[in-house]
Amino acid sequence: MTPSYVTDVPEVARASTATHPVATPAKDLYFALQADPLGNARAAEDFLRTQIAAVQAIPADLPPTLAQLPEWIQARTDAVGLEYRDYLNARKAGAPRRYFGNRAHALNFLKAAAPTKLVDGAWLYGMLRHWNNPDFHPLIKTYLEELGEGVPDKNHVTIYRKLLATHGCDGWEHLSDNHFLQGAIQLALGHSGDRFLPEVIGYNLGYEQLPLHLLITSYELNEFGIDPYYFTLHVTVDNAATGHAQKAVQALVDLMPRVGDRAEFYRRVLDGYRLNELGASTNSVIADFDLQDELIDILVQKAVTGKNMHSDYCRVAGRSVNDWLAVPEQVPGFLGALEIAGWIKRGEDVENSRFWRLIHGERAEMFGVFSAYEQQVLKDWILTAPDGREGAKEPRMLTHRARQRTMDNLSQHQDRSSSYPERGLIRRRAGRDLETDNELALLEQQVADAAGKVEAMALLGELMSPAHHHSAAGLMATRMYTKLLDI
Repeated sequence: MTPSYVTDVPEVARASTATHPVATPAKDLYFALQADPLGNARAAEDFLRTQIAAVQAIPADLPPTLAQLPEWIQARTDAVGLEYRDYLNARKAGAPRRYFGNRAHALNFLKAAAPTKLVDGAWLYGMLRHWNNPDFHPLIKTYLEELGEGVPDKNHVTIYRKLLATHGCDGWEHLSDNHFLQGAIQLALGHSGDRFLPEVIGYNLGYEQLPLHLLITSYELNEFGIDPYYFTLHVTVDNAATGHAQKAVQALVDLMPRVGDRAEFYRRVLDGYRLNELGASTNSVIADFDLQDELIDILVQKAVTGKNMHSDYCRVAGRSVNDWLAVPEQVPGFLGALEIAGWIKRGEDVENSRFWRLIHGERAEMFGVFSAYEQQVLKDWILTAPDGREGAKEPRMLTHRARQRTMDNLSQHQDRSSSYPERGLIRRRAGRDLETDNELALLEQQVADAAGKVEAMALLGELMSPAHHHSAAGLMATRMYTKLLDI
């Protein structure tokens, strides 16, 4: 049976087009919903109505009837497959990479996409409370798979957090509001699911289609020795035959109202589908990258704390480093002065640049000042000749997959989830972290003491929110919820 609120479409639809206050900036709402979703519920709804109003003129290529959706998805999948085949053939014939000009460019993409990737699946969180209605199971199971069903190595947010940490891609919290728009939409939908169910279904339908950029991104990240697993995982789970794309269609079919205005419901599904078009996208963040601008931004950020930390005896073009860094607008001139003074030798091996030797290496005077990502930006900038010509080449690096093949059997099969003690439905020996183990034991006891399945599922659902599901307790709650769902 379809829930009664699903048929109450006209009232919600009228609210979505009514005059409403200016929405909270996406970045502010993003962090507010992570910290206090209940206290920001009204702001989330106002934000969604504003975004829905903004997409009305955007065309949606969904077919006019539900019966045509499977064929539409298959046609899209086939088209993407053919385009990817053409890409691979071109690369084999000697064509350059399509997306990433250098390794810094690829790492910048990881950072720029972080606000969206770190709330992966959040738009479906509100569906958890409907576990006792089989019509919601395709959406719920999609959310559970985004959470890796509680297995750390499969939890999408955990995987991406590790990817960022591995390459020193921190500071994503300081990105522009546009970078946070998609993440804010996902969080707002997740915490307002009951009032925006058609939009959730439509957003999910759009997000779970396999895009060409996912395939190319995976291929080119691997070439730079960057683990593409987060992206290849989405290629497999979003497949049209049995994956999230198929579940998205099934959810729409199951939840389309039997009584009420079906046309209005589908119109709102289209609104949700269009929401995928807002904010920074994979293609836009890749196209917006400029190596020198990124280096200048990094140095400007460093100058906030470094402008008073240098000795006066170190002078460039007759001025102290502190003097150069005192005003952000002087940073480009400072870089130019370093080149003229021979501290940086563009187009040559980085070891020929004194400035590089100051920041890189265990005995470097500025060791630890620049993260791995920031060092890569500087390195790629130095390797590039000033006139834009190809300069010195970085030594050939193994692809990520090639490096994996050279690892010994122990490291290949090492349990990467050992820092997350699994208790409850998947038991392991306790004692790795006493505080965490006690927390998990308490959760087990609370679930065991619940008055019934309704209370137990509500308790577990709270820990599976976008802000908490990747914690040790959230992972265990996900394993329990997954097991109990079909009992």
